[in-house]
Amino acid sequence: MTEHSRDRSGIWQAVPVASRFTIEHLILLPIGALIALVWANTEPESYYQFTYAISFVVNDVAMVFFFALITKEVVESTAPGGVLHPWRRTMLPVIAAVGATAVPALLHIELVGLLDEPMLGVAWPVALATDLGLCYLVARIVFRRHHPLVPFLLLLGVASDAIGFFSVALASPDTDVRLVGGAGILAVAIAIAAALRRYKVKSFWPYLIFAGGLSWYAFYWSRLHPTLALVPIVPFLPHAARDPGFFVDAPEGAKDTLSRFEIWWRYPAQVALFFFGLVNAGVSLRALEPGMWGLPIAVLFGKPIGVLIGAGVAIIVGFHLPHRVGWRELLVGGLVAAVGFSVGLFFCTALVAAGQMRSELSMGVLLSLAGAPLALVAAKLLRVGRFARS
Repeated sequence: MTEHSRDRSGIWQAVPVASRFTIEHLILLPIGALIALVWANTEPESYYQFTYAISFVVNDVAMVFFFALITKEVVESTAPGGVLHPWRRTMLPVIAAVGATAVPALLHIELVGLLDEPMLGVAWPVALATDLGLCYLVARIVFRRHHPLVPFLLLLGVASDAIGFFSVALASPDTDVRLVGGAGILAVAIAIAAALRRYKVKSFWPYLIFAGGLSWYAFYWSRLHPTLALVPIVPFLPHAARDPGFFVDAPEGAKDTLSRFEIWWRYPAQVALFFFGLVNAGVSLRALEPGMWGLPIAVLFGKPIGVLIGAGVAIIVGFHLPHRVGWRELLVGGLVAAVGFSVGLFFCTALVAAGQMRSELSMGVLLSLAGAPLALVAAKLLRVGRFARS
């Protein structure tokens, strides 16, 4: 067997091992996006009528559970054995995430100006997004299971998305934001969740109905995106003593509240992802302008450069890179982190109303998927990850 065939077979053998979670749980999202692209370009009138009718239910209600499951993974990763435990492990990737978000955001603003579509600059937070599931899948394919860059990229992605969510709230074009009243309602919701945990309530339904419902109303009343309603509530659900692994499905026999929540909602969340792709990825290819290239160019060039700059600053202030991680691994990792997809599409819907601007941004998010094959090519050329010399 030649070296080329061994590399190729090794990649395909790694796919089912790399992340059964991402394959099983995120497969409906690209299917929905593909249907949306075909439908919007063949029967646009019926497509927009259908998606307009269901967009609120999908974007503001159903997607609550997808982001709740992402939050569940982050919460569990703070337990012993998790990628976020102990907290000192998070500092270098968090510092690197500042560069990984600042550089593509600034580059995006400059590029859309050069492309004569400066209005797209208001959506700069879209350039901050990293799809954690796809990032994990691609990182495991490129670097194999136990390479230290895999948890590094997960931490980088979590920090980048956290910065992105905060930036979306700041950059929202909605000027009627009633933050004070909403914060008071949210505080009551969190207090209810804390009380339920203190009294050792095992069922997730009271957390979901009482605390989660009030949190959703707090976000909605404040004119903030209510999809994040369960993010401050999920950390209060009792969970197992140790992290079972990032993006590892809870076993059917798990008894802790957080695992039972995942078991109940993981398949409905897949359906939500399908409709999310269907509602938000319908882009008319005939109406696209050059401005759509601003986002993919910004993230595919800006993320790797930003990761290198951020990691360099972290090293200067005294932190150390993980063993076997150097500038070549960071460069390839930056391309992996450039894939925004689900989170990028979400940021688009939160920032920009349906129309030409959102179509261009959504297509830019879809084009950012090129980060995955480019990461494989870069790893091959730089001889890192599974392509490293023995």
